[in-house]
Amino acid sequence: MSYVPSTDSWQTKRPTDVGMHPDAIAAAIAYHQQHESPWRRDFLTASGRYIGVADEPETENDVLGPVRPRGGPNGIVLRHGYVVAEWGDTGRVDMSFSMAKSYLATLAGVAVARGLIKSIDDTARDYALDDGFEPPQNRPITWRHLLQQTSEWTGTLWGKPDSIDHNRDVGKSELGQSEKGTPRPLGAPGAVWEYNDVRVNRLSLSLLQVFRRPLADVLEREIMRPIGAADWEWHAYGNATFDIDGARMPSVPGGSHWGGGLWMSTRDHARFGLLIRSGGRWRDRQLVDERWIDEMRRPCPINPQYGFLWWLNTGRQQMPSAPESSFAARGAGSNVLWIDPEHDLVVVVRWIEKGTFDGFVKLLLDGVA
Repeated sequence: MSYVPSTDSWQTKRPTDVGMHPDAIAAAIAYHQQHESPWRRDFLTASGRYIGVADEPETENDVLGPVRPRGGPNGIVLRHGYVVAEWGDTGRVDMSFSMAKSYLATLAGVAVARGLIKSIDDTARDYALDDGFEPPQNRPITWRHLLQQTSEWTGTLWGKPDSIDHNRDVGKSELGQSEKGTPRPLGAPGAVWEYNDVRVNRLSLSLLQVFRRPLADVLEREIMRPIGAADWEWHAYGNATFDIDGARMPSVPGGSHWGGGLWMSTRDHARFGLLIRSGGRWRDRQLVDERWIDEMRRPCPINPQYGFLWWLNTGRQQMPSAPESSFAARGAGSNVLWIDPEHDLVVVVRWIEKGTFDGFVKLLLDGVA
């Protein structure tokens, strides 16, 4: 069983004490620093637009939430729960982009454990407090579909139509996809996998409706405070509120596509990763059902590289240098929380060039005994 830090301290070990070679770690860190994200630190393109909407038609309200400039490359390596290496400013609270999706999946597990969602194969319409699932296309959509990004939900949420992410291919590029936003016929729920931020935001609104509390408050109480994570914020869009029991509550996004989103320090992402690696248990408390963690890692039938809003390594296609059992929360930029159960590693890497993460992993694993 891995060491689990207290809420106010974290033990450090020398690499050799946990079966790692310091030269390999140093090489991996140097590689990261040589392959910093090409994204500008102010998140503006050469034309002055926010990078998240650079491949979309310019509109008056194309950015809906706050934006914060990023810091430099940084990261942390844990083995057996101990801090083995850190570089850069791991305490800086930075935008995390789609890493937020994996946090939403974890909150869905909390809702299931508490009986707020009786089955992930229930239709989301049965739990809705609005009419977003009333159109015939949306009525059969289940929680499973939403969590696997196979829902084919159609509609407009917070001013963004689902079609804005049609034909999006995150495997090609983070930016500048000519096909993105082009029309296509909708499939039945469960028949098409598509990375679609409007639909993930629909999941977030649906979770808000079952918890009846802002998701940032739920995450704080159920997960972050117990594990000692305090350097984070979850920003909603300015127009993303919903009335529950007479109170206007923010509905947070599952990314930072249109601004806002989950902003978090590297150290806090690492604490969360260690919780997931530890089967949802933190010291003497079971915060997330271990069966739910297994469920999140179950491959989607039509996209085996994806689970419940976590990236998998089925067939070692995502990361050829990593074990097939490893998995990751990934955000544009690139921001990566990588968990390797086979070697008992939890690694967070911020602002690395997207296509180079496997090279980082290879160097790191070359030094694991």
